[in-house]
Amino acid sequence: MSGSIPFYQKHHRHYDRGYRSKQTESKMSQYQSSSRYLAGSSTSATSRSRGLQISSHSGLEESRLSPVPKRAKPTYLAVDKENQIIGYVVPIFRGSQEFATGLSDTEEARVRDTAAYMARRDLFTSGVEMERSEQISRKEAMRESAERISLSKRIHEHEEHFKRMNEDSLMHAPEFVIKPRSHTVWEKQCVRLHCTVSGWPDPRVIWYKNNVALDPLANPGKYKLESRYSVHSLEINRCDFDDTAQYRVSAMNSKGELSAFASVVVKRFKGEIDESLPAPRHGPVSEYGITFQTHIVEKFGVSFGREGETMSLGCTVIIYPALHRYQPEIQWYRDDVLLSPSKWTHMHWSGDRATLTLTHLNKEDEGLYTLRVTTKSGYETYSAYVFVRDADAEVEGAPGAPLDVRCLDANKDYIIVTWKQPAVDGGNSILGYFVDRCEVGTTHWIQCNDTPVKFARFPVTGLVEGRSYTFRVRAVNKSGMSRPSRVSEPVAAMDPADRARMRGTSAPWTGQIIVTEEEPAEGIVPGRPLELQVTEATKNYVVLSWKPPGEKGLEGVMYYVEKCVAGTDSWQRVNTEIPVKSPRFALFDLAEGKSYSFRVRCCNSAGVGEPSDPTEATTVGDKLDIPSAPGKVVPTRNTDTSVVVSWEASREAKELIGYYIEGSIVGSNVWEPCNNKPVKATRFICHGLVTGEQYVFRVRAVNAAGLSQFSQESEPVEVKAAIASPAPPYGITVLECVRDSMVLGWKQPTFIGGADITGYFVDYREVIDGVPGKWHEANIKSITERAYRVSDLKENRKYQFQVRAANMAGVGIPSLPSETFLCEEWTIAVPGPPHDLQIREVRNDSLTLLWKPPVYQGRDPVNGFYIDIKEADAPEESWRGVNTKAVEKTYMKIKNLKEGETYVFRVRAQNKAGVGKTSDVTEPVPALTKPGTKEIVVDVDDDGVISLNFECSDLTPDSKFVWSKNYEEMTDTSRLTVETKGSKSKAVFNAPGEEDIGIYSCLVTHTDGASSSYNLSEEELKRLLEISHDHKFPIIPLKSELAVELLEKGRVRFWLQAEKISANGKVEYVFNDNVLSQGEKYKMNFDKNTGVIEMIMESLTPADEGTFTFQMQDGKATNQSSLVLIGDVFKELQKESEFQRKEWFRKQGPHFIEYLSYEVTPECCVMLKCKVGNIKKETSALWYKDGREIKADEHLGFTEGVLKLEIAQISKKDAGVYEVVLKDDRGKDTSTLNLTDQGFKDLMNEVFSYIANSSTQLKITSTDEGIRIYTFVSYYNDLLQVTWQYKDSAIAFSDRIKSGVVGEQLWLQITEPTEKDMGKYAIEFHDGKGGLKRTVELSGQAFDDAFAEFQRLKAAAIAERNRARVAGGLPDVVTIQEGKALNLTCNISGDPVPEVTWLKNDREITSDDHCILKFESGKFASFTITAINTSDSGKYSILVKNKYGTESGDFTVSVFIPEEVGGKKK
Repeated sequence: MSGSIPFYQKHHRHYDRGYRSKQTESKMSQYQSSSRYLAGSSTSATSRSRGLQISSHSGLEESRLSPVPKRAKPTYLAVDKENQIIGYVVPIFRGSQEFATGLSDTEEARVRDTAAYMARRDLFTSGVEMERSEQISRKEAMRESAERISLSKRIHEHEEHFKRMNEDSLMHAPEFVIKPRSHTVWEKQCVRLHCTVSGWPDPRVIWYKNNVALDPLANPGKYKLESRYSVHSLEINRCDFDDTAQYRVSAMNSKGELSAFASVVVKRFKGEIDESLPAPRHGPVSEYGITFQTHIVEKFGVSFGREGETMSLGCTVIIYPALHRYQPEIQWYRDDVLLSPSKWTHMHWSGDRATLTLTHLNKEDEGLYTLRVTTKSGYETYSAYVFVRDADAEVEGAPGAPLDVRCLDANKDYIIVTWKQPAVDGGNSILGYFVDRCEVGTTHWIQCNDTPVKFARFPVTGLVEGRSYTFRVRAVNKSGMSRPSRVSEPVAAMDPADRARMRGTSAPWTGQIIVTEEEPAEGIVPGRPLELQVTEATKNYVVLSWKPPGEKGLEGVMYYVEKCVAGTDSWQRVNTEIPVKSPRFALFDLAEGKSYSFRVRCCNSAGVGEPSDPTEATTVGDKLDIPSAPGKVVPTRNTDTSVVVSWEASREAKELIGYYIEGSIVGSNVWEPCNNKPVKATRFICHGLVTGEQYVFRVRAVNAAGLSQFSQESEPVEVKAAIASPAPPYGITVLECVRDSMVLGWKQPTFIGGADITGYFVDYREVIDGVPGKWHEANIKSITERAYRVSDLKENRKYQFQVRAANMAGVGIPSLPSETFLCEEWTIAVPGPPHDLQIREVRNDSLTLLWKPPVYQGRDPVNGFYIDIKEADAPEESWRGVNTKAVEKTYMKIKNLKEGETYVFRVRAQNKAGVGKTSDVTEPVPALTKPGTKEIVVDVDDDGVISLNFECSDLTPDSKFVWSKNYEEMTDTSRLTVETKGSKSKAVFNAPGEEDIGIYSCLVTHTDGASSSYNLSEEELKRLLEISHDHKFPIIPLKSELAVELLEKGRVRFWLQAEKISANGKVEYVFNDNVLSQGEKYKMNFDKNTGVIEMIMESLTPADEGTFTFQMQDGKATNQSSLVLIGDVFKELQKESEFQRKEWFRKQGPHFIEYLSYEVTPECCVMLKCKVGNIKKETSALWYKDGREIKADEHLGFTEGVLKLEIAQISKKDAGVYEVVLKDDRGKDTSTLNLTDQGFKDLMNEVFSYIANSSTQLKITSTDEGIRIYTFVSYYNDLLQVTWQYKDSAIAFSDRIKSGVVGEQLWLQITEPTEKDMGKYAIEFHDGKGGLKRTVELSGQAFDDAFAEFQRLKAAAIAERNRARVAGGLPDVVTIQEGKALNLTCNISGDPVPEVTWLKNDREITSDDHCILKFESGKFASFTITAINTSDSGKYSILVKNKYGTESGDFTVSVFIPEEVGGKKK
């Protein structure tokens, strides 16, 4: 057992003892170096201190600042005006040596240098103060000023250097050097609050308005926050009355937090009012003379949440009168403790609704929440409980998280952490708790204890002085670890006196703090500690506390703690190497059950002092006992979902934290916690229980030592509302008045106290001259009706009345006194008001209104009633009649209501004299069907018994079903028998007949108006009687009558299906009154599981024409079904049977599964295809068109069984009859497709549809002739029919407007367009169906651009057409014999007629006798050389030119000399 490791240490390496011992060794070495430094530095510190000459505030000593100050002993005394010593002065940064302890030698030297520089700065500051009182020369002042500036700069640079090198040595809490100042400003002015804050690390500054953090982003332009060089400011733009508030600035860093306050008051110029603001109120304002009435509505109820969830609580607050700009004070409380905004609680006030949001629920948030609304006239509150359940455990069976973690007795190096145990232990007892700590500013949690502690309080040691920490706690049982608790508030490890000083007023601007203590005495060994005592003892640890020695002024006092086993005289030092700084110490690892004595010694740099007086012998063990179990537990009924549980407190319980209550449904043995946060009272309301269930409860107490045993279980209690006396009736009216009596009517109380009202009591009193007299009882015995005649009154006297209701709990309080009524006889002819109006059967669009006729009939009997209706919030003139003709009955169903609208009603009675007074108005009722509402259902059972059934899911234990006929309660049971069981009630008709016709209704008492009605009319009764007869004399129900269908191979199946038939059912098969039997021709089958009865025949012959009947019998139930097959019906069935038979044989060989059809592909190709089946390799397929073979497919190797024939670019020549023939040795099959006439037309329409869908949007382009509109298609077919339209009308083509096709382009050409051609153009593709139309708008800019482009192209075409050109006639090369004549002619074109120029070798030539040049008719140019010779050889050109252009034609002339002539010449 000793070698086992608890599971909670197995997976946490950094929690084992080896790791902890290394950490301890590191701490011990730091403390040893610290003590060595303190012991060895006393002399040096003394010598250094002589270099600081500090003057007191009274100016007893004065000295000037010099570069080398004298080494005199420093003076820290502070005196008053009479030179009386009142304390000493602590120089700033004096505590830096305390932070330097435990550092390395290099760091110590750096700290010493830093301290020297700090001392010089203080010396410089004090020197400045002294020099102000002296008269010095201007020259000395300038020199010393320069020295001071130079020295100050060096000190600042050195200080900043060491801040960066060793930040911890200079860390200190925030201080306000300059606090914000309060302001009073006029409206619309701007105000600026600013402060100067010092601190290291740099503090974080937050501004608050009335304790709510300001967010500049939430109010853009309103607030402006700035922070520069430790100066922080808040600027409020254009102040108004709402800005009058207290503003707080909070500065916080890792060393602490400090706040400063300033108020802003906004005033208004008298007589100057901004038009945008509300007009001034005349008369009394909210502070003077007005009484506010506060109403809290739309309240939050008892709420249940789970840890980690977010919950919002809200109430609507109505304040009357509503004054603009007046806002009440809204406060939220939890268990009577005022809540402030935090990261856990957010509060919002919208002007009429108060909301509290719990951002992250923990069990600490459980409790009674109270909203308090305070006005000048008082306050109103509303409270409701919030329950927080544990989050699901991360490990099954693990306990719930601890709660309410707090830090107590914080000191320099230890803090006591306390918490409360959870109510849920996961089914196994809690072994203990682990405490974790986290340094503020980090996210690393460190476990503080190696083994779990059972005591809910633990001293955490080993903290770093000056650091801030948060803590959390986890519970553990044998199943695992709980979730961690909510973290505690941050707490700093420091001396309580230092903490108090940090929270107090800030130091003067000089940076020195005046405290009333003596100068630390150096070299004096401290005395004995005082009042040593054991403040806490558990089996895990013992806590000692003492007071420092009586001698004041001891420098750097620390303590050693010693222990001694009782009965011996051997003292052992507990903290040998680690002296403690705090006058508190926790001792661990003591032997449980042993007795110890303890004593303490003081020590400082001068040595170790004498020990204190030892404590009395203390036995190690829990001093605080677990409380005893609470006493008797008594539950009492409260509401339908809650029970009040009270108990006797635990006896002699010490430091009691509270109680946990658990509840269990009787017999379940499953206990659930009723609260997850201990309650201190001995009474608690357990909510969230199941109505009608029996519960038992038990309670246990809790203190820091643990949870007590459970109390004895309570007696079972049923969860239902407690019975109370009813609320007072209301709405007292006079229904009739005679000389000495008055008939009163009133309305039932809104709350009847959980039990039926047994009666009413009426009181009256006489009113004389407005002064009421004493009350007198009108009836001694209670009355059940809500109308009563009060007798023995005096005529012409005035009376007031009050009514009290009674139930089994007693008589309730009386109603408010009625109006004052005059007792005088009514003589009017019309009837009095109807009374006792009731509303039932409220649905989304209807309700039923009931009333009682007036007591006062008038001169004649009442013969009818009128009902009025209006919306609840509508004015009086909105009343309108429901019925135009008076109804004689005292009830009416009002229909056609608007869902969700709230209505009120009233009734008027009528007699022969006219319409009488209106009744009292009903209470407003919304037209809404409540969830779970059921209607009366009529039922006829198997024996033919007719019954009306009603079910209600909202029953209470006292609820009753009340059945009525025509809204009068039925007392005669001869016609109807009522049976009620649980939540269902049944009204059974004994002998239904015409006497039972009427409206039957059922009302459930003690519910929220659960009711329904059923109109049993004459027609409905007749229908029900027929159903009843069928049930008494049953027939076998059929799902389907006898039918016939064809099966495979043409077989004929006759069948029917019975809806319900037992295994004992029998069937006879009859044909033309002859019973058929099983055989070769008839195959019978009866499946009793499905009720299917069938008979199968292989084929039909003419002898089978006739009537087929199936006769069934099942007990006393019978039925039969017949099918007549004669004439054409029989012939059609026989024909189809033969066809199916042939089809079956056809499919035995190769056959078509899908016959030949066509498909048009997106490429506008036509694909003929068919699907075949039952083929083999030898099967062949032949394609035919118009009887001529066009394709043969042999040795078919396809796997999909699909034959295809593709027709690309289909045209009229492809029309015809296509046929495919399949054949092999098993047979053949043929499929034909007719693509002629209509078949071909349908095919082409589908092709046209693909072409149309492939067309592009119409586009506009220009040519030299005009404007062209065109579209492209992916494929064009000559048979495609299109229509061009202009302004939705077909275009009549002419020479000016033409259409055409070029490739896949379809175009419309408009020659010489004009503005008349502007408009919408369209092309419509015809496909035999809806077609497709593409449109384009040729107008506006589109027309202008196209027309401009046309003009440009036209001009270019004219120029190209009319420019000068050589049309032809000239050869490239002319070879000619010398002496011959050369004649060349070419055609010339151009308008105007071009100029013609001839060139030879690029030189112009002219016409002469040898070379004749002619240009005739402006068209023909001729070139003639009469007798050519060799000199005429060369390159010739003709150049034509007009205003549109120039063109040239070239040819070469080569002259040769014949050989004969050449030889002669030689």
